Amino acid sequence: MIIDGIDVYWVRIPLAFVWKTSYADQRVTDTVLVRMQSGGHHAWGESCPPYYPSYSAEHTLATFHTVRELLAPRIIGQDIEAARDLLARIEFVKGNQFARAALEIAWWVLEAKRQGVPLHTALGGKGDTVRVGADFGIQDSLDTLMHKIQGAIDAGFPRIKLKFRPGWDLDMVAAVRSTFPTFTFHVDCNAAYTLADAALFRALDRHRLAMIEQPLADDGMSLIAHAELQQQLETPVCIDESGHSLEHVRAAIRLGSCRVVNIKMARVGGLTASRDIQALCAEHGIPCWVGGMLESAIGGAICAELATLPNFTYPGDIFPSSYFYDNDLGKPELVMAGPGIVATSRVPGIPQAPDPELLARWTVAHASFRAEGR
Repeated sequence: MIIDGIDVYWVRIPLAFVWKTSYADQRVTDTVLVRMQSGGHHAWGESCPPYYPSYSAEHTLATFHTVRELLAPRIIGQDIEAARDLLARIEFVKGNQFARAALEIAWWVLEAKRQGVPLHTALGGKGDTVRVGADFGIQDSLDTLMHKIQGAIDAGFPRIKLKFRPGWDLDMVAAVRSTFPTFTFHVDCNAAYTLADAALFRALDRHRLAMIEQPLADDGMSLIAHAELQQQLETPVCIDESGHSLEHVRAAIRLGSCRVVNIKMARVGGLTASRDIQALCAEHGIPCWVGGMLESAIGGAICAELATLPNFTYPGDIFPSSYFYDNDLGKPELVMAGPGIVATSRVPGIPQAPDPELLARWTVAHASFRAEGR
């Protein structure tokens, strides 16, 4: 199909509360939306890089610049018959996974619309619903955390993720486990620790966590360091920030760096890479789950479609709109279809698109491309 039009938006969405992790206290979500058009069809995709280059070396301004100045001009007016054709046209740019994903994800949704099938069908997934978990950032007190955990359990969520950082770590987990002795929890360290903290992680073994997500810093030695840590632990290590691509995950498997992999579609470069990674992990008996970057309902819906693939066996970080936003940019908003589940698309592509008034209000920058003569 000929790509007739591409619009790229950098959007800043207010959060409903301050989201606290080991990286920062976050009050807004900066995200990049792409509208792609071919013939009579158009579709929206979302890539949600962090505003600061803390979670990764990429950040919103750089992603928007790379898409606008380098990548979109290589795609506009071209006949793109497969996602790998699109990726081949932009492979001259090294790294920049969030920027690549911004275009590649939009292409997949457009292709599903062109085929007249839901996105998960185009991706090769199956299912009317996917299981999702609850996540809790750093709280003001343990009492507040316990109250929120009880609410999530009462709401039927099958697992809970707890943000974990120095000063809010082992004692917090011990308190949670003593209050909820059998429920499924895991912790997310957001790369806040080093191998010098191995004793702390060994102490977590007694609390029977489902996994320890990204305990160590994402640097040049990350996969080796995680392998050394995993050898000392009974609890599975899960890589997140360190899993930049299919090849990084392949290396992690060979080194024994992890027993679980979190796949964030934008972090790994898009939906094609996400499919390839979950298939590779399946070959090696390593379960995967879909992570989130506080996307709007547009990105959240795409994550749910991805989660229908067979090796996504742990409930994903896919949240109803009301969890992070008083007013989600994406409409219709993402809602729970039942206890701990989100429904997948029943229409070609996904049903979500930005609310025009909110898009105009919250857009930081916009770039538009049109094919000549179209």
